[in-house]
Amino acid sequence: MEAAFFDLDKTVISRASLLAFGARFFQEGLINRRTVARSVWAQLVYRYLGANERRLRRLERSVLDLTQGWHQSVVRRVVAEALTEIVTPLVYREAVELIKLHQLAGRKVFLVSASPEEIVEPMAAFLGVDGQIATKPRVDEEGTYTGEMAFYNYGPYKAEAMAEVAQREGIDLAASYAYSDSYTDLPMLEAVGHPVAVNPDRVLARVAREHGWEILEFRHHTKVGRHRVLRTVGAVGLGIAITAIPATPFLRRATRRRRGVEPTDLLPPPLRQ
Repeated sequence: MEAAFFDLDKTVISRASLLAFGARFFQEGLINRRTVARSVWAQLVYRYLGANERRLRRLERSVLDLTQGWHQSVVRRVVAEALTEIVTPLVYREAVELIKLHQLAGRKVFLVSASPEEIVEPMAAFLGVDGQIATKPRVDEEGTYTGEMAFYNYGPYKAEAMAEVAQREGIDLAASYAYSDSYTDLPMLEAVGHPVAVNPDRVLARVAREHGWEILEFRHHTKVGRHRVLRTVGAVGLGIAITAIPATPFLRRATRRRRGVEPTDLLPPPLRQ
């Protein structure tokens, strides 16, 4: 069996997923105005200066300090209530199309993120993928965050978690795909036979060119509101579903080459078989 592993932040969605819910956490009284300002600053740093290890570790520590004492059930409720409103405008249309294409090819699709599972799990359901690998904050017997991490899904730990999932699910990583924007995910990309850099930072772009990896740019946002839309692919039929997919930059390049394209021509090069 083959699979496709997608990093979440800045690969499937255009912002850091944890910070995207900052306003709702503020409305619930979980954070104050000073924390919101710091979150905006962290988002700017993450977006424009890149997500290197030092910055991500600092963000991790800040998040642990911030969430200590929060109740897990409250976080899950806030995310569930705000998911459609917050996430829909952030999802890259090209990512949705690639998820569809992998599923049509019979591959399992997983989100792999350093964000906490309380956010990643509902987003995986929202997008209609098969599973998720996420960070696991530690909670006490009452369901309150302790300020410690049970598992931090970052860097090499992503690759290790993917290997565990592959062994459990019978997935051939050498025949599988991985997508990410950050050089911190090099272990994740190197764990599969078909690594793809998406909106890569400067370091990842250089590594991708050196290794001859595919580089994709995601720029357009989708208006897909619920994961049920993704599931309609099977209902309307393979041919209709593929021709109905909106033309993204890499799809337009494929369709300009000749008329009457085959379904596989709509795939970026590493997906063509």
